[in-house]
Amino acid sequence: MTRLLDLAYRIARPALFCLDAEAAHDATLGGLRFAHRFGLDAALRYRGYCRPVRCMGLEFPNRLGLAAGLDKAARCVDGFGEMGFGHVEVGTLTPQPQPGNPQPRLFRLPAARAIINRMGFNNPGIETGIANLRGREFRGILGINVGKNFFTPNDRAIDDYLIGLRAAYAAADYIAVNLSSPNTKGLRDLQNEKECRDLCRRLKAEQRLLADRTGKYTPIAIKIAPDLTAEHVASLANVFAEEQIDGVIATNTTIARDAVAGLPHGSETGGLSGAPVRDAATAVIKTLAETLQGRLPIIGVGGILCGADAVEKLEAGADLVQVYSGLIYRGPALVHEVLDATATWRRA
Repeated sequence: MTRLLDLAYRIARPALFCLDAEAAHDATLGGLRFAHRFGLDAALRYRGYCRPVRCMGLEFPNRLGLAAGLDKAARCVDGFGEMGFGHVEVGTLTPQPQPGNPQPRLFRLPAARAIINRMGFNNPGIETGIANLRGREFRGILGINVGKNFFTPNDRAIDDYLIGLRAAYAAADYIAVNLSSPNTKGLRDLQNEKECRDLCRRLKAEQRLLADRTGKYTPIAIKIAPDLTAEHVASLANVFAEEQIDGVIATNTTIARDAVAGLPHGSETGGLSGAPVRDAATAVIKTLAETLQGRLPIIGVGGILCGADAVEKLEAGADLVQVYSGLIYRGPALVHEVLDATATWRRA
């Protein structure tokens, strides 16, 4: 089945790549919704062995998830679940709807198997995103990624994150807090140790109130950048552990351009994802794992384009992995390949 999916996508990809990258993205999501409505996505279903994994107090059907940013409006969860993802992370969703940055804002770099985006948290707003999840059939783990609106100053960022936490709390299995997109001005400043600790404390206090009120505990994971020094990563890891954050997602896109210098679109501003971020993301995972020593789980994302890349993230210390850009270049076959590669993997 993996080979057939790979062949089918190799045939379809040139037509998709003839379209503007964002138009192709929208067309693909629309096609996935259509396929699920009429049961056609059953052809994408993974039929291999999956071993559940306990992480953040949740039972994940397998180790593979869809990273945030692909299904921003939370409209394709069922289709991605049918494809085999054990967890799907939707968003980033902000308190108020926002259009994001001017187009064009999404660029493929095929020679590097990479993507540059400066989308700017374009999304329909948290309330609409939650409404889009009603009636979903997906029985895997649902993550909801929340962020701040571009017009909210950093000294009031916590207000936006608390709005997102409250709105998503009941619907989500876990909530991801995005502090690391390079496309919202000043957002990465929230990764400074003091600001991050203050944010974590406020989030945890609100989480406790919501848990008491609802009788449901929804874990919180923080998503960080790949462009931090090892010392900075280690200091954040200690903050997350000391403040009892439930998990860390490593990593978001990079602002580095060495790997794509001279390529068409290589100098576009925004976050670079895909193969060029693989090593940096893995290095961050290793530093987190060495510092945390099992105190909280790590979700590894960045540059996974084959099963071996996913296993590399697990060997570095990740408990789960996520893909996004690799799906653009490999299609559904990547999902099946990663599931095959990680199904029997166990930490030594």
